[in-house]
Amino acid sequence: MVEPFATGDDQLNSKSVSSDRFRLVLLYVLQLTSVGASIAAVVLIWYYMGWEFGLPALLITLVAVFIASGWWRWWHIAFVTAPRDIKALTRYIKLLGLVRKHAKNNATIGDIFAEFVSKQPEKACLIFEGRSWTFREVNDYSNRLANVFHSHGYKHGDVVGLLQENRPEFVATWLGLSKLGVIVPLINHNLRKNALMHSVTVANCNALIYGEALADAVAEIADTLPSAVALYQVNEVAQKPVLANAKDLTTLLQSASKELPVNGVTKPNHHDKLIYIYTSGTTGLPKAAVITHSRYIFIAAAISLVAGFRADDTFYTPLPLYHTAGGMMSIGQALLFGATVVTRKKFSASQFFADCQKYNCTIAQYIGEMCRYILATPVSPTDKAHKVRLIFGNGLRPQIWPQFVERFNIPRVAEFYGATEGNANIVNIDNTVGAIGFVSRIIPAVYPISIIRADPATGYSEPLRGKDGLCQLCKPNEPGLFIGKIIPNNPSRAFLGYVDKGATEKKIVRDIFRKGDAAFLSGDLLVADERGSLFFKDRTGDTYRWKGENVSTSEVEAEVSNACGYRDTVVYGVEVPNLEGRAGMAAILDPERQVDLEQLARTLKDTLPSYARPQFVRLLSKVDMTGTFKLKKLDLQEQGFDPSGIEDSVYYLTTKGQYELLTPEIYEQIKRGEVRL
Repeated sequence: MVEPFATGDDQLNSKSVSSDRFRLVLLYVLQLTSVGASIAAVVLIWYYMGWEFGLPALLITLVAVFIASGWWRWWHIAFVTAPRDIKALTRYIKLLGLVRKHAKNNATIGDIFAEFVSKQPEKACLIFEGRSWTFREVNDYSNRLANVFHSHGYKHGDVVGLLQENRPEFVATWLGLSKLGVIVPLINHNLRKNALMHSVTVANCNALIYGEALADAVAEIADTLPSAVALYQVNEVAQKPVLANAKDLTTLLQSASKELPVNGVTKPNHHDKLIYIYTSGTTGLPKAAVITHSRYIFIAAAISLVAGFRADDTFYTPLPLYHTAGGMMSIGQALLFGATVVTRKKFSASQFFADCQKYNCTIAQYIGEMCRYILATPVSPTDKAHKVRLIFGNGLRPQIWPQFVERFNIPRVAEFYGATEGNANIVNIDNTVGAIGFVSRIIPAVYPISIIRADPATGYSEPLRGKDGLCQLCKPNEPGLFIGKIIPNNPSRAFLGYVDKGATEKKIVRDIFRKGDAAFLSGDLLVADERGSLFFKDRTGDTYRWKGENVSTSEVEAEVSNACGYRDTVVYGVEVPNLEGRAGMAAILDPERQVDLEQLARTLKDTLPSYARPQFVRLLSKVDMTGTFKLKKLDLQEQGFDPSGIEDSVYYLTTKGQYELLTPEIYEQIKRGEVRL
């Protein structure tokens, strides 16, 4: 039966099934019969007993019909969710107004930042491990860097990769290059060898700026980089040695002008490409997602306005600045709204709220894995001695949500969901525990996102279509694929995709609710409750999330197979009790037990970032294949890593970086959290 609050698409999908249509018609007939009998009874009472009895009978009948029809439920949902929806709508309208103002002014990130440099030059812009950078200092550094690269011939449309650990110079560097119209790929500094090489070449970099601490990683790929890629090394101090054929950028910056270069510079515009942010999906190695000035403005402004940030807030983020969360959502509050942002080189669970107290932070950013680590720290006086009024992020599990906010005295949690490149971005604005956002049950068309049924045969990564070839909407509490309708000229609905056009097309699903429409396919399974609150269920297909990072199984499979002499290998994520995301598990066909696990661990340490290394290895005696000669991943994934239920030998990655036999005793210790992964 169609739910009372269903959309027109719900009804269309239901009517496509004959049995549903029959039940619907029968229901209407019964309701009409009931209504007719009720009206007749009211008329008789009114006629024979007068209006004193007839009027109450009429009111009672109307209420009864209203309840029987099911429409009371819709009105109840509307009444309960109206405050949330009105608040969100008001903030969304304000967001669209701000975005359109910047579009009308053809504003870039540099233009908006310059306004705050003029208004508040000595205000702290970035604070990094005790050192404060004012708006003026960030601007001066960015201008110096722009002058160096302008003098070296870099111009609008060129691409200069950036490989640095968290530090204020990271932000000032890409900001300075953006003033020339140079596009800056923000490369994950954990990558090595093949993955690092791919990140540089897939973006067609003309040059690469790297930090002194990452010189060894660059040296490993220097000989295989295209000869046209120039290298710039940033040292802690000037006049220090650099890699062969690299330029000493630190020394060059000392003599550069801190004035904005103008002569011979083509000013970028609002819709120009600004940065590339790498995202790991279902197609293998990191993909470079395109972020324009307009897209950066929209993402930073969206979380600011919808979540209720203020310009006088001080933000704390220990997240990597090469990611959307830290590099856009938090850093964007300084660049676009004049706020102060505190960051640090690496996340520390014990120092999280101590830092918030030290720097008087009012808003802190997290990912779910971080929250678990913080909650596991010993109770401290700093737990509630801070001024944090709101935390925002993604991945705070419902299982620890209440304990976290209670222990650390957090008034509000703005859990959000979104992909770097996607348009299906949502925010929890009403503190609903576990919710990652919502879809309005009253006016769903305002923000066209949907949950559609998924095909189990594809690992729930592809839509399930009806006889008409169109997708089918999920009902309340039914998990499905989360999608966002694509409207090219709408900043909140556009999908800019990746540098790789083939990868872009794979993230688009067409013919959703009518022929010719299109939507961004998130690759995640979500579920909506009756009130429209959305909850994350799982990743789909060949990607899982571990340690706050998306891991592409096809990339890990290739590295594991290469390290094992090109043996058949399948990689998948398995759930570990009380841990966020899924731990990587590699199943390797090795009936003769010839795989050298010590060598495997050493090789994977060199070729994969820590979060992508399989936590478990299963040596298969035999393997079942599909009709297209693919390993049956879903069967292996369902079996998990419990050695008592698996005939094959299973090994786990110890904190020493070695694979050791997983016994039932150690398995139980992992479940209890006594053995750390």
